[in-house]
Amino acid sequence: MKQRYRPEASRQSIAAFGTIHQSKQLHTLLETYLEDMRRSFPLIEYEIKEYMTRWEVHRDVELIRMLIARLMDWHKAWQPPKDLGGTVYKGFDFTFRTCLFSILPPSFASGFKALVSWALSPEDFPPTDSLTARTPIATVWQHCETLGFLGRYESVISSVGYERIERHVLETCEGNWSSPMLPELRVWMTNKVLPWLLAIYVRGAANTTEAQGLLAGVGSRFDYHLMKTLFELRTKEIFDIIIDYPDSTGALQDLREGLARTDQGAALVKTLRKANAKRLLHPGADTKLILTQYVSTIKCLRLVDPPGVLLFKVADPIRRYLRERPDTIRCIVASLVGDEDSGDSLLDDNEPIVPIQQPEVEDFTDATWVPEPIDAGPEFKANKPSDVLSTLVSIYDSKDFFVKELQVLLAQRLLAITDASDVARVDKERRNIEILKIRFGEAALQVCEVMLRDMADSKRIDSHVQSQRSSIVHPTIISHHFWPSLESSELALPGQFQDLQESYSHEFTVFKPDKKLKWIPNLGTVHLKIELEDRTLEVEVPPLEAAFIELFSQKDVWSLDELISAVGNVDRSSAVKALSTWANKGVIKEQGENSFILLERAEEGASDEDGLLSEELAPSAVPALPPVQTAQQHQAEQMRIHWKFIEGMLTNLRSLSLDRIHSMLKFAPNYDQAIEDLGVFMEAARREGLVVCRDGMWELNK
Repeated sequence: MKQRYRPEASRQSIAAFGTIHQSKQLHTLLETYLEDMRRSFPLIEYEIKEYMTRWEVHRDVELIRMLIARLMDWHKAWQPPKDLGGTVYKGFDFTFRTCLFSILPPSFASGFKALVSWALSPEDFPPTDSLTARTPIATVWQHCETLGFLGRYESVISSVGYERIERHVLETCEGNWSSPMLPELRVWMTNKVLPWLLAIYVRGAANTTEAQGLLAGVGSRFDYHLMKTLFELRTKEIFDIIIDYPDSTGALQDLREGLARTDQGAALVKTLRKANAKRLLHPGADTKLILTQYVSTIKCLRLVDPPGVLLFKVADPIRRYLRERPDTIRCIVASLVGDEDSGDSLLDDNEPIVPIQQPEVEDFTDATWVPEPIDAGPEFKANKPSDVLSTLVSIYDSKDFFVKELQVLLAQRLLAITDASDVARVDKERRNIEILKIRFGEAALQVCEVMLRDMADSKRIDSHVQSQRSSIVHPTIISHHFWPSLESSELALPGQFQDLQESYSHEFTVFKPDKKLKWIPNLGTVHLKIELEDRTLEVEVPPLEAAFIELFSQKDVWSLDELISAVGNVDRSSAVKALSTWANKGVIKEQGENSFILLERAEEGASDEDGLLSEELAPSAVPALPPVQTAQQHQAEQMRIHWKFIEGMLTNLRSLSLDRIHSMLKFAPNYDQAIEDLGVFMEAARREGLVVCRDGMWELNK
């Protein structure tokens, strides 16, 4: 199909076309020529069908290369000489492309995409030996530009690059969080994708400046897609990235850079909130686990978004959920005092000890003030970054909750010290209180100081009493008004225990005439040496177990009701549990229904597993901490007391607002609750059907 022009023939043709141009018939001649070319296009269409049929069978990209080369042959064969001028050539080129695009089958797009993919990643395609005459890929791109394929199928070329980037990001970055991956990905782009782009788009550049200009737009799009793909991957992994912190710091740096470039913060917030709701904020998750994840979320999102907009949007559901959990304050406080049973601390050991920061009102006169970020919601507060503890305390409206819980926990830990000479444990609690003074202020922890002083005074008083009359009783003497409420009990220790208490109380009164001991017999432990006919046991048990075994020294057989009545009418479940301790040790045995007998001699078949070893104790016999009322329990009990006042108000005045109820309750004895606490209590009463609320007015539910 190629034509050869002799020089003399070419000169004659040019002269002839010059004559036609002068007579203004060149346009008519060109139209005639183009019309003849259109009628001849079925020849090209036939070849296209042949190649595409073979492509659909073999899927060999070499067929597409050969087809493009063949189309270029037709283009060269039919194009007019360049000497005729640009107008003639442009008219031919436009008509040729229009006719060509009209006959290309839909499958050509998939074939062209396969060719582009092969050029980018030839290793992904199997080698073929069916065709040997391969057109160089640079020549192929030149042909594609001449035929108009680069412009027509630009989206196909871009999709190939995008898909290759997505695949590479997924293969190399998924689960790899320890170091930033973006620099490594950009090196890969430079070595792999950039030469491919240069071969396609920058072949005709005269110099480096022109090449940069030609590649600027498409290169920027590919870099954006690289960052967007990495950001989307990290967004899907964000929950696990937070769990893995601080080992996932590299992934957080990628997120920070990607957030600044792609503006995908809303997607990150949506994904993380959804993951939190599914995997964290449900009854099956332990409160300590939720708090740990919340602290990690704070640290991670501060790295990703220093202004705090993302953290505010993500943290709000977690904070509301934690506020509804009854043991949230206890978990935070346990971490503050280094509770041994609390596991890893919520606070970083390297974090400086600073006072609790309260939410600040914006100071617009501050020279360093900056406006809120544009994507911040109406409720967002642009506070300065605070320490983790301040953020945890801010879950609640007041830090008083934490101070009260600190008092309860300190009381439990101090009362759990059974050895009066254990100075180390008391000193440890004193060090904790000194640190907490820095955080909460000295005024808030004055009660804790009194409790620590009581421990020292108790040891001194006990030493004096022992010097006057030696006793095996070593009580912890506390000031009733400065300690949290202790769970009361009707337990009365019988026999020798009561005599020991009375003797100690007498010596105490002699030493402190203006004070009187009030025993709390259900707290503490009793060390016993039990001598039976064939064995001796030494055990340490709670007072109720000691009271029951003391009764068996009076007679060998007791019924359950008799035992309960003899020790002060304790509840039945506690009595059964206490008796099971001795039954497990082989000291007593149930005989008949609710009747127990002392075993002076061990029954045959009894083993050490039955509890006959000395100093053996049932695992559940001694509680880990004394039964001190928590702040929430004490508050609930106080509100139940004041319910009678509220009920009387609503009976006499029919309906009252919450503010009015709160104002009137201030005249009730010992009422010191905040209006928020009263609101929570009234809501609980409404759920129980005791009251109703209409337009902000509370009434009794009749």
